[in-house]
Amino acid sequence: QVQLVESGGGLVQPGGSLRLSCAASGSIFSINVMRWYRQAPGKQREPVASITRGFSTYYADSVKGRFTISRDNAKNTVYLQMNSLKAEDTAVYYCNADGTTDWRGSSFNSWGQGTQVTVSS
Repeated sequence: QVQLVESGGGLVQPGGSLRLSCAASGSIFSINVMRWYRQAPGKQREPVASITRGFSTYYADSVKGRFTISRDNAKNTVYLQMNSLKAEDTAVYYCNADGTTDWRGSSFNSWGQGTQVTVSS
């Protein structure tokens, strides 16, 4: 099994910054794509950003230009740098990763526990 552990959430004022981290551990042979999702109260979970093993990045229009996703393959860790935060960014943020657990290609898809980000004055 593969576990994802998140950190870095908290309370920040509008216009502030926050950096989320998510480290994967367990039976990992290779991680393909790492993603960040968020879910606000009463709303469905929505994708925020994703990054491939080759470092191609993708962003939701609502965060483009403000958020930056990155990864450290040696540490099996994905990051989300969040700048110019708005009240609308308030949500529980989840990381997700998929890949393989062995050389034969056995796959996994794991989720983190979620971390609360609150943007408020």
